[in-house]
Amino acid sequence: MSAVVHPQAVVDPSARLGSDCTVGPFAVIGADVELGEHCSVGAHAVIEGPCRIGARNRVHPFASIGSAPQDLGYRGERTELVVGDHNTFREFVTINRGTVKGGGVTRIGDHNLFMAYCHVAHDCQIGNHVVMANAATLAGHVCIEDYAILGGLSAVHQFARVGAHAILGGGTMAPLDVPPYMMAAGNHASLHGINVRGLARRGISRDTILQIKRAYRVLFRSGQRLEEAMEELERRGLDAPEIAHLLAFLRGTQRGITRP
Repeated sequence: MSAVVHPQAVVDPSARLGSDCTVGPFAVIGADVELGEHCSVGAHAVIEGPCRIGARNRVHPFASIGSAPQDLGYRGERTELVVGDHNTFREFVTINRGTVKGGGVTRIGDHNLFMAYCHVAHDCQIGNHVVMANAATLAGHVCIEDYAILGGLSAVHQFARVGAHAILGGGTMAPLDVPPYMMAAGNHASLHGINVRGLARRGISRDTILQIKRAYRVLFRSGQRLEEAMEELERRGLDAPEIAHLLAFLRGTQRGITRP
């Protein structure tokens, strides 16, 4: 099936729409935009290019996708937004393109949900199955790993990271990296244990969850310096891949680690 474009929508001639796409009234799709098959764009939504959007994405009314970065150093250089498949952008979501100094690309993976009024700034890298609740906000250059959940009105500082399966409570202000599998809340954020329920729901085994609990106690409850605690974890020989990922995340920090 060909795309179905409402007669009151505006679609640039250079835009490419996949089969079975729908574009609602007063929506605007700009130059150098590519939509995969089975995408829907709601009324009054705006998509600006350069922008590559995969298949089966839903853009709800009044969302702004692919707009120029809110960066004082941006001078109109060609940068882009790349989006995977099966994402949902609810009302008034704003997603900015990258900047040259940040690598030039804002990238979003697959199966993510951006609830109303979320903001993703320039050069952010978002994985798969991420949920950002209403008005959650990412500053520039933020990295969000798979299955992370950001509560409503939470905010992540530029260059900070949120690890896989981590969860931020509503209203959390996160200036530092939030480690994988953890729960964080507050202003400024502090850790509140392991996201046990979320891990279990995603099929993580009981043995692996127990290993993550042991790692948490060694890292954050033993009184050791973080570097010493990581060395002890390695000596203990915890063999779950999740432990290896946690240690690699901690070693890769540039902003510092959120702690209890």
